[in-house]
Amino acid sequence: MENIATNQELGNESSEDAAVSTADDPQDSMDALNNDMDVASEDDLIYEKEEKAPKLVSPYDRPGKWYVVHTQSGYENKVQGNLAQRIQSMNKEDSIHEVVIPLENVVEFKQGKRVEVQKKMFPGYILVRCRMNDEVWNVIRNTPGITGFVGSANKPSPLPRKEVESFLGTAGETDGQVVKRAKPRMGYEQGETVRVKEGPFADFSGEIIEINEDQLKLKVLVNIFGRETPVELEFAQVAKL
Repeated sequence: MENIATNQELGNESSEDAAVSTADDPQDSMDALNNDMDVASEDDLIYEKEEKAPKLVSPYDRPGKWYVVHTQSGYENKVQGNLAQRIQSMNKEDSIHEVVIPLENVVEFKQGKRVEVQKKMFPGYILVRCRMNDEVWNVIRNTPGITGFVGSANKPSPLPRKEVESFLGTAGETDGQVVKRAKPRMGYEQGETVRVKEGPFADFSGEIIEINEDQLKLKVLVNIFGRETPVELEFAQVAKL
């Protein structure tokens, strides 16, 4: 009687064997795992969006219009300060938004060294962004140092988009940094007449016919024995007249 198992014991053993058998079957285990998981369909997959380039903001799209104002040459910074004071004292901040002196980077050669400096793009002029009306016109026009507007005397002409962006560039919304639109200007232009400072052609003058900014060299048309001859020179070898 000791060797006879009870129905309950046999049932328990059968259940255990079945459990072991099920657990030992890899396919059954995977099926059970898959039933417990939500399987994403292809339509549910989320693809990472490509990063978009920062949107460029044009100064032309700011409130108001841009106008060119003529000033006494050499007094642009003083005029800018005078106008800023008048705007504040006359409570015109909501009509006159911005006063700018356009600058550009120019590469010069001093004592044979290449130096990058900032210069006024248009000496004797400033740019003003405003909502033009008679009152605003009077505030600007009667500022000490300002001699008038570019355009009609009583009805200034606003700058078009292309010129505003050319003078002021564009700025990224993310960092607000101005995007440089071109290499720094080297201070020389094709067709300009320069003087040779050193070398075999020292004290000769000639017209620039070619500029190589990468190699910092110029081709100058020099008159030698009655014939115009192109001569290649380094930037440091010439000077403006």
